[in-house]
Amino acid sequence: MEIFGVVNASPDSLANFSVVSNEEEAKRYGAELLSRGADHLDVGAQASHGDAAFVTPEQEWEIVEGPLKGLLSLGVEVSIDTWQVETARRALDAGACVLNAADALQSDEMIELAASREVQVVLPFMLGPDPRHLKHIEGDPVQVMVDWFDLQLERAERWGIRDRLILDPGTGFSPPHWNWEERFEYQKAIYSGLSRLRRFELPIYVPIAWKQTPDRLELVDLVLSQEIEYVRAHIPEQIRQRHTAILEGNPLPTSEIWEGYE
Repeated sequence: MEIFGVVNASPDSLANFSVVSNEEEAKRYGAELLSRGADHLDVGAQASHGDAAFVTPEQEWEIVEGPLKGLLSLGVEVSIDTWQVETARRALDAGACVLNAADALQSDEMIELAASREVQVVLPFMLGPDPRHLKHIEGDPVQVMVDWFDLQLERAERWGIRDRLILDPGTGFSPPHWNWEERFEYQKAIYSGLSRLRRFELPIYVPIAWKQTPDRLELVDLVLSQEIEYVRAHIPEQIRQRHTAILEGNPLPTSEIWEGYE
């Protein structure tokens, strides 16, 4: 399992401990994530929660350009997390080598960009045009997700990029102001059904929750107990510890939270 350590350039990020504002801060924080167990780094400049400000592509690039440069100087793979095509284009031109396509490649412009570059692409499950405009799922969420990927992968095949995709169940996003109890049950159902994505014979990438509560750690362990190729995590050292404990047959208690991340 490989970990993408999360670096946030958006000041609206709820994970304020992960926010950087310039090249040097990003370089220091990225190096810290790598020293604590991350293999790669992921950076974005627009928060997806309902209270975050919208930014234009020009504003987004102004926010992320310096931090991206700092992360690239560390010599590891860096993914750009965005749903705006021009931001993605500029980041790939600058050296990012993974496109975390937060619009789920739904626009022709984004999928055309992905097709024009020899990079891996994270494809998140998404019912809506972007993470800020999502619909609630009706019915069996796993079946809805599988059916959605069926259609999107057919489209990706036509664009010649299917074999470069990494499948993300989209659990890092949610409709605005969705209460946690319902979201927990939804995520538990999705994670319990991840094996159904294996029919597509593509790697799986799961965004890991950073908040420290027993129910969230239950979800973390549910993910880590499966053969997942990639996770996106704010606290890679904790994920490494919990993963190792699961592999050794001695899972850590979900009450074992880390201070400072509540």
